[in-house]
Amino acid sequence: MLLVVQNDPRVPLGTYADYLAEAGAPFRTIRPYAGEALPNPAGIGAVIVLGGAMGVNDVAKYPFLDGVKDFIADTVACKVPLLGICLGGQLLAHVLGAPVVCNSPWGEKGTLPVTLTVPGSADPLFREIDRRFMTFQWHNDSFAIPNGGELLASSSTCPNQAFRFGANATAPSFTPKSTVRSSKTGAVGPPKPWHAAEIFLLILLPVLLPIMQPPTACF
Repeated sequence: MLLVVQNDPRVPLGTYADYLAEAGAPFRTIRPYAGEALPNPAGIGAVIVLGGAMGVNDVAKYPFLDGVKDFIADTVACKVPLLGICLGGQLLAHVLGAPVVCNSPWGEKGTLPVTLTVPGSADPLFREIDRRFMTFQWHNDSFAIPNGGELLASSSTCPNQAFRFGANATAPSFTPKSTVRSSKTGAVGPPKPWHAAEIFLLILLPVLLPIMQPPTACF
């Protein structure tokens, strides 16, 4: 079972829902902002943590974020495959001890180019796409790369675009899940061409689905 953590009612699963359905991959969405409890990650095949309008330090206004952080920490400890997108990636970096700069000078909005690093070009998530590719960006905050993490992608606008931590956790700052419908609601911005995001997702699923196996033990 793939677990999707939705942090903001305005930022749904988007394009992922269509691709997961086409792939026949069972998934469940948990909405902690609505009071839904996050499970023990030990029995989960993989996790996607979505974005949101809040920041990692906005716990006073969004107290559910503390629970999401704890869940991410437990997921990493259990070595369950985790993809943290935008806010999800910032939460992952924060949990791993890396600074997340609020209203950073590297904030981005729109369809912008990203370049893979040498490790990024060899990474299972990115190795089938061009080294330089277009992404959809909608973030004010930016993460540093945690100790033990590896930078996978960068750009002239924002130096830290994606990182991997260990074999199972990956965090892109860009948003490869947007749809025209969600953008028209104001959730992520004005309509943009989504073909790059769709290519990214087609690569993601063959990589993610074979490793969606629960760990044998987690303590």
